[in-house]
Amino acid sequence: MIKRVDPINDKKMKTRFKPKYNIKKGDLVIVISGASKPKKDDNGKLEYKPRVVKEVLIEKAKVLVEGVNVVTKHTKPSAQNTKGGIVKMEAPIHISNVMLWDAKAKAPAKVKRERENGKTVRVSKKSGEKI
Repeated sequence: MIKRVDPINDKKMKTRFKPKYNIKKGDLVIVISGASKPKKDDNGKLEYKPRVVKEVLIEKAKVLVEGVNVVTKHTKPSAQNTKGGIVKMEAPIHISNVMLWDAKAKAPAKVKRERENGKTVRVSKKSGEKI
């Protein structure tokens, strides 16, 4: 049994199965909502900025994306950090706010899973390319 935290009530819930996500560590993703979502250029076309996933927090359904949701944390002096002070660091965002980047189509794409020689392979629905 895996204990999961309910995002609404912050209570521990018991789940029978670990959820499966199409996003893994090291993937290129696009943030589709929030402050880091794609901006429109002069022609009205969206400018995408693919970013790297640093970590996937499966139990909390969140991802840590490079350069997104940067927060300032005030740290006290400790044995490791003798100075302390203000540190800028990335905070996790919900996994539903990111979409995998398809390099061939140069656009965000949905993903389907296919079985190939007994292994599960992620395939882009937009271009048909393996991820």
